[in-house]
Amino acid sequence: MEVILLERVEKLGAIGDVVKVKDGFARNFLLPNKKALRSNAANRKVFEANRARIEADNASRRGDAEKEAGNFNDVSVTLIRQASNTGQLYGSVAARDLVEAITADGHKVTKAQIVLDKPIKAIGVYDIKVALHPEVSVIVKVNVARSPEEAEMQSQGVDVMTAMFEKDEAGFVEDYDPNAEPGATAEAQSAPEGENAEG
Repeated sequence: MEVILLERVEKLGAIGDVVKVKDGFARNFLLPNKKALRSNAANRKVFEANRARIEADNASRRGDAEKEAGNFNDVSVTLIRQASNTGQLYGSVAARDLVEAITADGHKVTKAQIVLDKPIKAIGVYDIKVALHPEVSVIVKVNVARSPEEAEMQSQGVDVMTAMFEKDEAGFVEDYDPNAEPGATAEAQSAPEGENAEG
């Protein structure tokens, strides 16, 4: 299906472009969200007649979005979640969770503005894109951790999982004799060997 774009659509085109898209994408996304019109003679005339107004509206919305983007300088949110010892979350962090956290931080965003390619399923620090307008986006740092202490370490650039495993390995050292009998301690094993050597 050919459509006329009413706003910039990423990886598709800018205002006024006539593009060919799959029917389902047009019917389910572009047309209901008023991002495009079907490309036919009547709609082309309507678009050309209203082009100046459409572009002016877009410019004013973009200006508002750019002002809002100024408030997003170095925005960082922390989410405390339960996770396994390997850092995998019990559940995942979805766009809805991010909207709640960013809104609680004093910024107004909607679920549709969060660009999340796939849900967050492990602890760590992520850069999430927030599209305030089709032409204006900002990056929000999202710190997902199991505790405020871990979140603080991660914000300083420490890989919590690596640090945890190094600590475990350093704390566990066993004195092991490969020739010992099962259940025997290292001291008990070395005494008889000494007697045998003398005799």
